[in-house]
Amino acid sequence: MARDRIPPFRHRVRVLTAAVAAAVAALAPAGTPASAASLPKGHDVSAHQKDVDWPSARAKGARFVYIKATESTTYSNPYFGRQYSGSRQAGIMRGAYHFALPDQSSGARQAAYFVSHGGAWTADGWTLPPALDIEYDPYDRKHGCYGLSRTAMVGWIRSFSDETRRATGHRPVIYTTTDWWNRCTGGSGAFAADHALWIARHGSADAGTLPAGWSSWTFWQYDSSGSLPGDQNLFNGSAERLKSFAMGR
Repeated sequence: MARDRIPPFRHRVRVLTAAVAAAVAALAPAGTPASAASLPKGHDVSAHQKDVDWPSARAKGARFVYIKATESTTYSNPYFGRQYSGSRQAGIMRGAYHFALPDQSSGARQAAYFVSHGGAWTADGWTLPPALDIEYDPYDRKHGCYGLSRTAMVGWIRSFSDETRRATGHRPVIYTTTDWWNRCTGGSGAFAADHALWIARHGSADAGTLPAGWSSWTFWQYDSSGSLPGDQNLFNGSAERLKSFAMGR
Protein backbone atom coordinates (compact mmCIF):
# COMPACT_ATOMS: atom_id res chain seq x y z
CA MET A 1 0.00 0.00 0.00
CA ALA A 2 0.98 3.62 -0.35
CA ARG A 3 2.98 5.26 2.44
CA ASP A 4 2.40 8.95 3.09
CA ARG A 5 5.36 10.33 5.00
CA ILE A 6 8.33 9.45 2.79
CA PRO A 7 8.58 8.49 -0.89
CA PRO A 8 7.40 4.89 -1.20
CA PHE A 9 9.43 2.08 -2.71
CA ARG A 10 8.62 -1.44 -3.79
CA HIS A 11 9.46 -4.00 -1.16
CA ARG A 12 9.68 -6.64 -3.85
CA VAL A 13 10.82 -6.32 -7.45
CA ARG A 14 9.17 -8.57 -9.97
CA VAL A 15 10.82 -9.07 -13.32
CA LEU A 16 8.64 -10.71 -15.94
CA THR A 17 10.06 -12.17 -19.10
CA ALA A 18 8.27 -11.31 -22.30
CA ALA A 19 6.85 -14.82 -22.43
CA VAL A 20 5.42 -14.66 -18.90
CA ALA A 21 4.03 -11.17 -19.46
CA ALA A 22 2.31 -12.34 -22.62
CA ALA A 23 0.81 -15.31 -20.80
CA VAL A 24 -0.57 -13.09 -18.04
CA ALA A 25 -1.97 -10.64 -20.56
CA ALA A 26 -3.72 -13.47 -22.37
CA LEU A 27 -5.60 -14.42 -19.22
CA ALA A 28 -7.21 -11.01 -18.80
CA PRO A 29 -7.02 -7.64 -20.52
CA ALA A 30 -4.75 -4.90 -19.17
CA GLY A 31 -3.27 -7.18 -16.50
CA THR A 32 -6.57 -7.63 -14.69
CA PRO A 33 -7.29 -11.11 -13.27
CA ALA A 34 -9.98 -13.04 -15.08
CA SER A 35 -11.99 -13.17 -11.84
CA ALA A 36 -12.39 -9.39 -11.95
CA ALA A 37 -15.18 -9.81 -14.45
CA SER A 38 -17.43 -11.51 -11.90
CA LEU A 39 -16.32 -10.26 -8.48
CA PRO A 40 -17.00 -6.85 -6.86
CA LYS A 41 -14.21 -4.42 -7.63
CA GLY A 42 -12.68 -2.02 -5.15
CA HIS A 43 -9.56 -0.09 -4.29
CA ASP A 44 -7.57 1.35 -1.41
CA VAL A 45 -6.33 4.91 -1.05
CA SER A 46 -4.29 7.08 1.28
CA ALA A 47 -3.19 10.70 1.45
CA HIS A 48 -1.34 10.14 -1.83
CA GLN A 49 -4.69 10.22 -3.66
CA LYS A 50 -5.78 13.41 -1.86
CA ASP A 51 -9.26 14.48 -3.02
CA VAL A 52 -10.64 11.51 -4.92
CA ASP A 53 -13.34 11.86 -7.57
CA TRP A 54 -15.66 9.37 -5.92
CA PRO A 55 -18.59 9.56 -8.41
CA SER A 56 -16.09 8.77 -11.17
CA ALA A 57 -14.70 5.82 -9.21
CA ARG A 58 -18.24 4.53 -8.68
CA ALA A 59 -18.98 4.87 -12.39
CA LYS A 60 -15.82 2.88 -13.17
CA GLY A 61 -17.01 0.00 -11.03
CA ALA A 62 -15.83 0.69 -7.48
CA ARG A 63 -18.09 -1.01 -4.97
CA PHE A 64 -15.82 -0.76 -1.93
CA VAL A 65 -12.74 1.10 -0.76
CA TYR A 66 -10.33 0.89 2.15
CA ILE A 67 -8.89 4.23 3.28
CA LYS A 68 -5.71 4.69 5.26
CA ALA A 69 -6.55 6.29 8.58
CA THR A 70 -3.41 6.00 10.68
CA GLU A 71 0.18 4.81 10.99
CA SER A 72 1.82 3.89 14.30
CA THR A 73 0.56 6.43 16.88
CA THR A 74 2.03 9.54 15.29
CA TYR A 75 0.30 9.91 11.93
CA SER A 76 -3.27 10.32 10.76
CA ASN A 77 -4.28 10.83 7.15
CA PRO A 78 -5.20 14.53 6.71
CA TYR A 79 -7.57 13.62 3.85
CA PHE A 80 -9.27 10.78 5.70
CA GLY A 81 -12.44 12.62 6.68
CA ARG A 82 -13.15 13.83 3.16
CA GLN A 83 -12.25 10.49 1.62
CA TYR A 84 -14.35 8.53 4.09
CA SER A 85 -17.48 10.67 3.77
CA GLY A 86 -17.06 11.26 0.04
CA SER A 87 -16.92 7.58 -0.81
CA ARG A 88 -20.05 6.90 1.22
CA GLN A 89 -21.92 9.75 -0.46
CA ALA A 90 -21.04 8.25 -3.84
CA GLY A 91 -22.56 4.92 -2.83
CA ILE A 92 -19.30 3.05 -2.18
CA MET A 93 -18.84 0.87 0.89
CA ARG A 94 -15.82 2.07 2.82
CA GLY A 95 -13.57 1.00 5.64
CA ALA A 96 -10.45 2.24 7.40
CA TYR A 97 -7.03 0.64 7.68
CA HIS A 98 -4.03 1.12 9.94
CA PHE A 99 -0.43 0.80 8.78
CA ALA A 100 1.46 -1.05 11.50
CA LEU A 101 4.92 -0.14 12.75
CA PRO A 102 5.42 -2.83 15.41
CA ASP A 103 8.79 -1.46 16.50
CA GLN A 104 7.26 1.85 17.58
CA SER A 105 4.71 0.82 20.21
CA SER A 106 2.49 -2.05 21.31
CA GLY A 107 -0.26 -3.51 19.20
CA ALA A 108 -2.88 -2.44 21.73
CA ARG A 109 -1.66 1.14 21.75
CA GLN A 110 -1.66 1.39 17.95
CA ALA A 111 -5.13 -0.16 17.78
CA ALA A 112 -6.47 2.38 20.28
CA TYR A 113 -4.97 5.22 18.25
CA PHE A 114 -6.46 3.77 15.06
CA VAL A 115 -9.95 3.38 16.48
CA SER A 116 -9.96 6.93 17.83
CA HIS A 117 -8.76 8.37 14.51
CA GLY A 118 -11.16 6.78 12.03
CA GLY A 119 -10.99 3.05 12.68
CA ALA A 120 -14.35 2.70 14.40
CA TRP A 121 -16.90 0.31 12.91
CA THR A 122 -20.66 0.05 12.88
CA ALA A 123 -22.84 -2.67 11.34
CA ASP A 124 -24.68 -0.33 8.98
CA GLY A 125 -24.01 -2.24 5.76
CA TRP A 126 -21.77 0.56 4.46
CA THR A 127 -18.82 0.36 6.83
CA LEU A 128 -16.29 -2.40 6.21
CA PRO A 129 -14.58 -3.95 9.25
CA PRO A 130 -11.34 -2.25 10.34
CA ALA A 131 -8.18 -3.53 8.71
CA LEU A 132 -4.57 -4.00 9.82
CA ASP A 133 -1.91 -3.48 7.14
CA ILE A 134 1.18 -5.40 8.24
CA GLU A 135 4.03 -5.93 5.80
CA TYR A 136 7.73 -5.29 5.28
CA ASP A 137 9.11 -2.20 6.99
CA PRO A 138 9.09 0.53 4.32
CA TYR A 139 11.55 2.67 6.27
CA ASP A 140 14.27 0.09 6.91
CA ARG A 141 14.87 -2.61 4.32
CA LYS A 142 17.31 -4.44 6.57
CA HIS A 143 14.72 -4.99 9.31
CA GLY A 144 11.61 -6.06 7.43
CA CYS A 145 10.24 -7.75 10.55
CA TYR A 146 10.80 -4.61 12.65
CA GLY A 147 13.36 -6.32 14.85
CA LEU A 148 10.75 -8.59 16.42
CA SER A 149 11.07 -12.33 16.83
CA ARG A 150 8.37 -14.47 15.26
CA THR A 151 6.81 -15.11 18.64
CA ALA A 152 6.85 -11.41 19.49
CA MET A 153 5.30 -10.53 16.13
CA VAL A 154 2.44 -12.97 16.66
CA GLY A 155 1.93 -11.45 20.09
CA TRP A 156 1.92 -7.93 18.61
CA ILE A 157 -0.75 -8.82 16.07
CA ARG A 158 -2.84 -10.54 18.74
CA SER A 159 -2.58 -7.46 20.96
CA PHE A 160 -3.74 -5.22 18.09
CA SER A 161 -6.59 -7.58 17.27
CA ASP A 162 -7.79 -7.92 20.85
CA GLU A 163 -7.90 -4.17 21.39
CA THR A 164 -9.65 -3.60 18.05
CA ARG A 165 -12.28 -6.15 18.95
CA ARG A 166 -12.72 -4.67 22.41
CA ALA A 167 -13.19 -1.18 20.99
CA THR A 168 -15.24 -1.95 17.87
CA GLY A 169 -16.75 -5.40 18.42
CA HIS A 170 -14.97 -6.78 15.35
CA ARG A 171 -11.66 -8.47 14.67
CA PRO A 172 -9.55 -6.65 12.06
CA VAL A 173 -9.11 -7.82 8.51
CA ILE A 174 -5.41 -8.66 8.06
CA TYR A 175 -3.63 -7.28 4.99
CA THR A 176 -0.30 -8.95 4.27
CA THR A 177 1.75 -10.95 1.80
CA THR A 178 2.44 -14.66 2.13
CA ASP A 179 6.15 -13.97 1.95
CA TRP A 180 6.09 -11.52 4.87
CA TRP A 181 3.79 -13.72 6.93
CA ASN A 182 5.99 -16.78 6.56
CA ARG A 183 9.16 -14.87 7.34
CA CYS A 184 7.96 -12.68 10.19
CA THR A 185 5.38 -14.84 11.98
CA GLY A 186 6.90 -18.20 11.12
CA GLY A 187 3.80 -19.11 9.14
CA SER A 188 1.51 -18.73 12.15
CA GLY A 189 -1.94 -20.24 11.77
CA ALA A 190 -3.26 -18.49 14.88
CA PHE A 191 -5.42 -15.92 13.10
CA ALA A 192 -7.07 -17.69 10.19
CA ALA A 193 -10.11 -18.91 12.10
CA ASP A 194 -11.42 -15.47 13.06
CA HIS A 195 -9.67 -12.92 10.83
CA ALA A 196 -10.54 -12.22 7.20
CA LEU A 197 -7.51 -12.22 4.89
CA TRP A 198 -6.65 -9.36 2.56
CA ILE A 199 -3.86 -10.81 0.46
CA ALA A 200 -1.47 -8.70 -1.60
CA ARG A 201 -0.15 -10.33 -4.75
CA HIS A 202 0.50 -8.28 -7.87
CA GLY A 203 1.11 -9.31 -11.46
CA SER A 204 -0.50 -12.72 -11.11
CA ALA A 205 -3.52 -14.48 -12.56
CA ASP A 206 -4.55 -15.60 -9.06
CA ALA A 207 -3.87 -14.87 -5.41
CA GLY A 208 -1.33 -17.68 -5.16
CA THR A 209 -0.38 -19.63 -2.04
CA LEU A 210 -2.02 -18.11 1.03
CA PRO A 211 -0.51 -17.63 4.49
CA ALA A 212 -0.76 -20.57 6.87
CA GLY A 213 -4.24 -21.41 8.10
CA TRP A 214 -6.23 -19.51 5.49
CA SER A 215 -7.91 -21.60 2.82
CA SER A 216 -9.40 -18.61 1.01
CA TRP A 217 -9.00 -14.86 0.75
CA THR A 218 -11.64 -12.22 1.39
CA PHE A 219 -9.92 -9.35 -0.42
CA TRP A 220 -7.16 -9.55 -3.00
CA GLN A 221 -5.02 -6.55 -3.87
CA TYR A 222 -3.90 -7.53 -7.36
CA ASP A 223 -2.26 -4.35 -8.65
CA SER A 224 -0.88 -1.01 -7.49
CA SER A 225 -2.58 0.94 -10.29
CA GLY A 226 -5.47 0.61 -12.69
CA SER A 227 -8.81 2.15 -13.56
CA LEU A 228 -9.56 3.11 -9.93
CA PRO A 229 -7.57 5.53 -7.75
CA GLY A 230 -4.88 3.81 -5.68
CA ASP A 231 -4.40 0.04 -5.46
CA GLN A 232 -6.78 -2.35 -7.22
CA ASN A 233 -8.74 -4.96 -5.24
CA LEU A 234 -11.36 -7.67 -5.55
CA PHE A 235 -13.83 -9.08 -3.02
CA ASN A 236 -14.18 -12.85 -2.99
CA GLY A 237 -17.95 -13.16 -3.18
CA SER A 238 -21.13 -11.65 -4.54
CA ALA A 239 -22.36 -8.11 -4.03
CA GLU A 240 -24.84 -9.48 -1.51
CA ARG A 241 -22.04 -11.24 0.37
CA LEU A 242 -20.05 -7.99 0.45
CA LYS A 243 -23.03 -6.30 2.03
CA SER A 244 -23.29 -9.06 4.63
CA PHE A 245 -19.58 -8.76 5.35
CA ALA A 246 -20.04 -5.06 6.03
CA MET A 247 -22.79 -6.01 8.46
CA GLY A 248 -20.35 -8.20 10.35
CA ARG A 249 -21.90 -11.50 9.29
